[in-house]
Amino acid sequence: MAKVLVIEDDAHIWKMIEYKLKKEKHDLTWASDGLKAMEALEAMKPDLIISDIMVPYMDGIQILKKIKKMDNLKDIPVIMLTSKAQEDDIIRGLELGAQDYMAKPFSPAELILRVNKALKSN
Repeated sequence: MAKVLVIEDDAHIWKMIEYKLKKEKHDLTWASDGLKAMEALEAMKPDLIISDIMVPYMDGIQILKKIKKMDNLKDIPVIMLTSKAQEDDIIRGLELGAQDYMAKPFSPAELILRVNKALKSN
């Protein structure tokens, strides 16, 4: 069982991720915006972060940059899960330190596979 922080402003997508990952026995925390994400990161040290890019107050790229500058968080794998799926977006996310990048709409089965792979590599 892993602690997973999901940064996603769409409640429907969150519920689907929650349903699928709880079946895999993961402990999930939801942050619906960038500020709540940073608060959650201070309160917990997740084993994995799944982050949308387009979230209110602080976008996923800003969150990723902050995480990668923090000694206690920089090694946590981050999977970007977003509708921003142009080649430039993908390259930027990976260059900034995301371990993986998935485009929406996405396959829940593929997300589970990528989550398990990211957790094994950490």
